Order: sequence, then structure tokens, then C-alpha cells
Amino acid sequence: MTAPVPAANAAPAPVIHASVAEDANGAPITPVNVPRHGAPANPTAAVLANRFGADVLRTEVIWGETTVYVTKARLHDIVRWLHDEPSERYDYLVDVTAVEYRDADRAIEVVWHLRALQHRRFLRLKVELPKRGPLDVPSVFDIYSGADWLERECYDMFGIRFVGHPDLRRLLLWEAYREGYPLRKDFPLRGRFSRSEQLKQALSADPEARYSMEELSIADAFDSLPEDMKRRIADRAAHGELGEGE
Repeated sequence: MTAPVPAANAAPAPVIHASVAEDANGAPITPVNVPRHGAPANPTAAVLANRFGADVLRTEVIWGETTVYVTKARLHDIVRWLHDEPSERYDYLVDVTAVEYRDADRAIEVVWHLRALQHRRFLRLKVELPKRGPLDVPSVFDIYSGADWLERECYDMFGIRFVGHPDLRRLLLWEAYREGYPLRKDFPLRGRFSRSEQLKQALSADPEARYSMEELSIADAFDSLPEDMKRRIADRAAHGELGEGE
């Protein structure tokens, strides 16, 4: 049985772009038939270019998603404005990550994914960092507290330093890890050290001193924590930043 042949005069499927994905009543709907190039940009991109001028370098729209490249110097100001401006109100930081390309001359891109829940908008910000320059960008922890672990993970995997982060240290690997940054393109698949040396370093980290298999709150185990961790907890408590159970 062969598939039916569409009529020659059949109307093409309607294109519903991601930036206008709502029905006549304003209810959200799933974008369909979004082209790779040519979809309308998130209207925030034009507002950013008008407000921040030369610090907005360029805008790309791919598969209906808008990416705005900005300068490192104004990144924090731009994110603060996107968060606080009532007409924008990007109140949800989805992710902070980075991209490194195999081209040795191509810059590393630091990436922020933002959502304005009220306006149902998604915006991707990028800052390009030349590999031969300092790999650092401003932290947005003071704007989004959720940036805490996101920035630490990006630092841990890529070596990007987030200037202004109150506690920037490794998150997935132990703090004394010396092999580098595993998501960098120059990182060997088996690591830089032998397996025996890797095991030796892991055991010397004494993870039992920092983690427990028992269901204990940090308060219950406080006396057994390392001194540097006690200081960090005390500092967070003084600023009212401890979560439930901490």
C-alpha cells in the first residue's frame, strides 16, 4: 500500500515560531515547523541592542531559539537588567555552561540560559573568551542564588572562573584534583596521570571526612567537619542562606 500523494494545491503546513507560540487566546502551544534559520528573534534581543549598544555584539536565531552575544565587561549589568526590568523579568536561570570547539583559534563560549516565565520567553546569552586570555567572567550569584552550583560545575569542568562567586571550588571532583578540567578539548580521555596515581590521589582526599552514608543533617555532623567547611557554613548562616536541614 502506497502513501497518499498530497494534492498539488494543498496549503503548506503553518509555521509557528518559538517566540510567538501561543493561540488566539494567549495560551501556550508547542512550536511546529520551525525553520533552522529565519525564525523571528525573541523581542528581548532588539531591546538589549537598543539599550546596551556596542556591548551587544550580535544576535543569532537557530531553530527558533535566540542567542545574544555580549561583552564580558557588561555581562553582569545585562543579566541584572534582564532580571529586574518589569517588561522583561527573566526570573529563572536554567543553566550556566560553556562550549569549547576543536578549532584552537576559536574562542571558548560561556553560556547562560534564561527564561522569563511570565512572558514565556527563552533567551541564551553568550560571552566569548579567547583561549590565550584570562578565562573568567562575572558571577551572577548575587542575582540568581541558583547560580551557585551551576557556576561551580562550569569551573570544575572547564576551568572558567566566576569572579565574585562567594565559594568557587570544585563540585564534581575533589578540591585537590590536579589533572585539569575534564570537558576541555585538550583533556586526555584516560586523564593525565596513571590509574594508580589517580587512585592514590582519590584515596588521599579522605572523602569520609566530608561525607557520611548515614542520614545526618549538617548540624548533627558539624563537629566532624573540616575547619574550612565549618567556616563556610557559619558564613552562610550569618547571611541567612542555609536551606532546610542544613
